Amino acid sequence: MAPVSDVHPPTAFSQLLGIEEVVAGPSRAVYRMTISPQFANRNGVLHGGALMSLVDHCAGTIAFANCPPGTTNVTLEAKTNFFRAARIGDTVIAEGHPLHVGRTSVVVQVMTTRGDGKEVSATTQTQLYLEWAD
Repeated sequence: MAPVSDVHPPTAFSQLLGIEEVVAGPSRAVYRMTISPQFANRNGVLHGGALMSLVDHCAGTIAFANCPPGTTNVTLEAKTNFFRAARIGDTVIAEGHPLHVGRTSVVVQVMTTRGDGKEVSATTQTQLYLEWAD
């Protein structure tokens, strides 16, 4: 199987956020993002929406890599626990793996950590497979 990035190149949105692929495939995906001021909230820490974008990108990649032929994936549900802040200058690493791969959906768990190894968040996300036609 070709690397996911060869089949589904980075989006303009992920590039805007500075999301970098480390590993991407059907059983594991790892992405990283260095926190810059434009992605911080008023407290000077990573905005939750920016973190969720990183997590969604990671989970979506795993789901995409597991899509049955003729389908694509969309996020159906996401549940996140936030443990601690990531500050401007920190690099956040998102590492995901599938908990369940079914015929119509996949459930993915994504853990995020800071560069110091401390956990930032844990997300469980359900992605739905859909037939797609433009």
